[in-house]
Amino acid sequence: MPDLSTILIVVLLIVGLIAFFVVFSFFSVWLRAWLAGAYVGFSDLIAMRLRQVPYGPIVDSRITAKKAGIEIDINEIEAHFLAGGNVLPTIQALIAARKAGIELDWDRACAIDLATKGSEKSVVEAVRTSVDPKVIDCPAASSGRTTIDGVSKDGIQVKVRARVTVRTNLDRFVGGAKEETIIARVGEGIVTTIGSAETYKVVLESPDSISKVVLARGLDVGTAFEILSIDIADVDVGENVGAQLQVAQAEANKNMAQAEAEIRRAAAVAQEQEMIARVAEMKAKVVEAEAQVPLALAEAFRSGNLGVMDYYKMENIKSDTTMRDSISKTDQ
Repeated sequence: MPDLSTILIVVLLIVGLIAFFVVFSFFSVWLRAWLAGAYVGFSDLIAMRLRQVPYGPIVDSRITAKKAGIEIDINEIEAHFLAGGNVLPTIQALIAARKAGIELDWDRACAIDLATKGSEKSVVEAVRTSVDPKVIDCPAASSGRTTIDGVSKDGIQVKVRARVTVRTNLDRFVGGAKEETIIARVGEGIVTTIGSAETYKVVLESPDSISKVVLARGLDVGTAFEILSIDIADVDVGENVGAQLQVAQAEANKNMAQAEAEIRRAAAVAQEQEMIARVAEMKAKVVEAEAQVPLALAEAFRSGNLGVMDYYKMENIKSDTTMRDSISKTDQ
């Protein structure tokens, strides 16, 4: 049976081997950081390994920042990674901002990086746009439209295509409106300017008046950009919207007049039918009254108010009247 000293030696040997492999696994990263002047302790490397943080890229990002003259603590870089940020692009954005003389600290760079997460933008693009302004087409190609259409006071449609040159405002990038707001505001300004023109000829003669009016409206307020210029790329004359509206109004008036005439005709037809019904009703009353005559004669005979000779005299008078009527019609 091995004695206590042998067991202790074996345990120490195992511990030494484990320590050796741990040190060896971190040695290349530690040595690279030490040689670059961006020292990182073994305890920090082990802690990142236990937190399942890829310590290699984190250390490389610190080395990149150190070589560019930017001092960033390893814990701050790790915290940004754990927050879901892109560490290396954030470091590159800081370096680009410093080379361009733009004031940008680590916290703001991290905020911009997290704000652009999940979109097509990035903190590097924000800094690049701040250095090198970008051009935004208005309307955007993704909208499916090629021009912004407005109608002047004389009813003529004017089609405009503009280009907006913007520069990123890093101070307002987090929480500021993006390109879609710029495009919408510029489009609104163009439509308003065309609509206030007395005639389309004014717009064609001085297209720069559109850009001047739109630029003076301060459309970049509350956005992540600063508008440098608004250039009118193309101006075309469209349809005569005023004439089309007048034609449509005339057609609507005609339809309304036809409808009112049809209402009057239907009312007249209804009144005619009502008169016919009233005439038939009157004829029925006459027939009903004539039917009472024989009944009255019979009652007169029964009551003794009418004799036979009186009846024959009345019949002779009726016959004589009928004969006179027929003779008068023959003469005519």
